[in-house]
Amino acid sequence: MSPDARAALTLRVVGGLTTDEIARAFLSSEVTIAQRIVRAKKTIARAGLSFEVPRGPERAARRASVLEVIYLIFNEGYAATAGDDLVRPGLCLEAQRLGRMLAALMPDDPEVFGLLALMEIQASRLPARTAPDGAAVPLPEQNRARWDQLLIRRGLDALARAETLARETLAQPAGGEGPYALQAALAACHARAITAVDTDWPRIAGLYDRLRAAMPSPVVDLNRAVAHSMAFGPERGLTLLDQIADAELLRNYAPLPAARGDFLLRAGRPAEARAEFEVAAGLSRNAAERAFLLARAAACD
Repeated sequence: MSPDARAALTLRVVGGLTTDEIARAFLSSEVTIAQRIVRAKKTIARAGLSFEVPRGPERAARRASVLEVIYLIFNEGYAATAGDDLVRPGLCLEAQRLGRMLAALMPDDPEVFGLLALMEIQASRLPARTAPDGAAVPLPEQNRARWDQLLIRRGLDALARAETLARETLAQPAGGEGPYALQAALAACHARAITAVDTDWPRIAGLYDRLRAAMPSPVVDLNRAVAHSMAFGPERGLTLLDQIADAELLRNYAPLPAARGDFLLRAGRPAEARAEFEVAAGLSRNAAERAFLLARAAACD
C-alpha cells in the first residue's frame, strides 16, 4: 500500500479517528479518504495478510508511517477538527505514550526523538490553550506560568538527543535534517521565551526556511509566512501568502484566511482583516475556534 493508504487505514482502524478527522489531517475530502480506506482493506484481504510485528529492515521501512500516524493523532488532540472543545487531551496523552514507547524501542533514531520532543513541548501548553469557559487563547496571550515545566524539560531533553543523533546522521552520505526535529526546534523557541515579547522570531523564520526544504508542503509555507510576518513585518507575510493563495490543498482551509486577517490587521487595514476573519470562521467546524475568529472579526471595528 502507499504510505498515505497505510496511514489512513491505521488512523481509522487502530487509532479510532473518524473519516472526517483523517480527511482534515490530510487536507483531503471525506469521500476520498473513505475510498482510500476501503481500497486498503481490500488490498489486505486479497493478499491474505495476518497481523504480525515486523522485524529488522521491515520495521525500519515502516518507521515513517508509524511516526506520521502518531503525529496526526497528536495533532487531532491538540486542535480538534470539530465539536465544542478546542483540544482533546486524551489523544495527546496517547500519542505521547506511543512516542515514549517508540523512543525506548529505537533509541538511536533522531526523528523518533524529534517527534517525541515536539509532542512533549506542544503538550506543555495544553492547560493554557483554553480559558475557563473553553474559549481559545492564542499563543501570545497565554499565561506561561500555566505551561507544564516538566513536559518542557522532557521535550528539551528529547530534542537535545535528537540533535546529537542528527549530527551523526548528517555526517553520512544519505543524511539530512528531519522534519520532526526541526518542528521540535521551533516549539523549543516558544518554550524558551519567558514572555511572548522575548520570542526569537528571526530564528523561527530561519527554521521554517529549513523545514520547507526538508518537508515541502503548503501548510509549512503558510506557517512560514506567519513566522516571517512576525520577524519582518506583516507586508512580508502578505507577500508570502500571495504565493500560495491558489494552492489546492489550502482551499477551504480556515488558517489561511485567518492568517491573512491577522497580517492585514497588523498592517492597519481593519476592514479587509474583518472580512478575512469572517471567511475563516465560516470555514471552521470547531465551535471554540469559530468563536475566536468571530471575536477577532468584531474587534476589527
